[in-house]
Amino acid sequence: MKEKHTPKSNSRRSFLKTTALATAGISIIPRHVMGGPGFLAPSDKLVVAGIGVGGKGESDINSFYQSGKADIGFLCDVDKRRALNSIARFPKAKFYTDYREMLEKEAKNIDAVSISTPDHGHAIQALAAMELGKPVYVQKPLTHDIYEARQLTEAAEKYQVVTQMGNQGASGDGVRKMREWYDADLIGKVHTVYVWTDRPVWPQGIPWPKGKTTAVPEGLDWDLWLNTAPYKNYIEGLVPFNWRGWWDYGTGALGDMGCHLIEAPYRVLGLGHPKDVQCSVGSVYVDEFKRGYFPESCPPSSHAVMTFPKTEKTNEDVTLHWMDGGIKPKRPEELGPNETFGDGGNGVLFIGDKGKMMCGTYGRNPRLLPTSKTDEVDVAEKYDRVPGGEEGHYAQWVEGAIAGYGKKELSSPFEIAGPLTETLLIANLAIRGYDVRNEQKRANGDVFYNYPGRDIKMLWDSENMRVTNFDEANQFVRREYRDGWKLS
Repeated sequence: MKEKHTPKSNSRRSFLKTTALATAGISIIPRHVMGGPGFLAPSDKLVVAGIGVGGKGESDINSFYQSGKADIGFLCDVDKRRALNSIARFPKAKFYTDYREMLEKEAKNIDAVSISTPDHGHAIQALAAMELGKPVYVQKPLTHDIYEARQLTEAAEKYQVVTQMGNQGASGDGVRKMREWYDADLIGKVHTVYVWTDRPVWPQGIPWPKGKTTAVPEGLDWDLWLNTAPYKNYIEGLVPFNWRGWWDYGTGALGDMGCHLIEAPYRVLGLGHPKDVQCSVGSVYVDEFKRGYFPESCPPSSHAVMTFPKTEKTNEDVTLHWMDGGIKPKRPEELGPNETFGDGGNGVLFIGDKGKMMCGTYGRNPRLLPTSKTDEVDVAEKYDRVPGGEEGHYAQWVEGAIAGYGKKELSSPFEIAGPLTETLLIANLAIRGYDVRNEQKRANGDVFYNYPGRDIKMLWDSENMRVTNFDEANQFVRREYRDGWKLS
């Protein structure tokens, strides 16, 4: 029997209205700008609140602190077991379990908010902070749904807040060098890009465990962990990592690595939203000629192909191939037989009408092909480097938040990160649409299924955020939140 459960309400949104009424007609000047341009008193650093402070969240807030310009004032995590290291590292920081309570009680004491939680909570947590005028740093992917990504992109401009997504390769030197090579016409105009990853490195293509419900561990608030997702009883092995392989919470290999890898061609070629997408996915057979059907789980592997309209930097439409689960494209002929393709597990290959170039994860180790050309060219730097490269991504956001909206260039503000996230989630539409099935009956009463989302090309209307030729896929553009949760 399914357990009846009443979720905790997120009516704490009322605190936003209360705050707005209390400050109506009052101009609030942030503490860090009262001393004039560039002034930062030693005792008045950017006070950061972390939502999700274990694992990647722990490393994120440590990086903000190490910038020397931020203090970690507040910690929030639904799993206190995962937060113990951060609590020990920042003993003066006040700890909360519910981010809504923290924002309600501490809004006046918080300067900026970092969010490093499972994908399904990113949008509601980020928007709650943005509505209070707080700069936000959100881990990749920016959101779980396309609709959420569009909402956060628009909110950044509406609320005039400094934003950054956690794809640190956007601050690395590699992508900038490739932009310079491309602008110098070293490989001509690109028409095809291959992107691949060895992810997933967690279980996918499996059924939801049946009959394995166990007691919720002490220290974990399971209801708050679920937040917007449908209520299910707690099972072992989902928290803290393997949620990535379940559509209710994660976005699969594309969500995990897409923002790190697709960012390079997105930036080098000035890509926008794709106009169509098609895919094939790996199968798991559970018996002789019996293909498993596990629509709740991301597939074990996939190959998605997107077409991007011509840009100012291309002569024609660009075809981008995404491959995961260990699938790779054919090695380019210009690459030596013992040379590593990409970085081994992941990579990006640009194919132009005059040549090719490739890189690894985060845009690292860019190389022209054949690789001997890399050391032969001397192209002047035209794009400013971020001090510290990838690691400077964190300090860049801190400094941007201190400077104020529009005062400092950032590598992955939501105006860039939002459309990039939408792009990889559009590929996920095709992957999820692959498992849409309709039940039918033969004349003798036997039941069979057809799969209308397979072997088609989905046409994407970016302005209206919808697939125009396969309506069933549009259910994944904007999921329905659990009762009590709403994207305000």
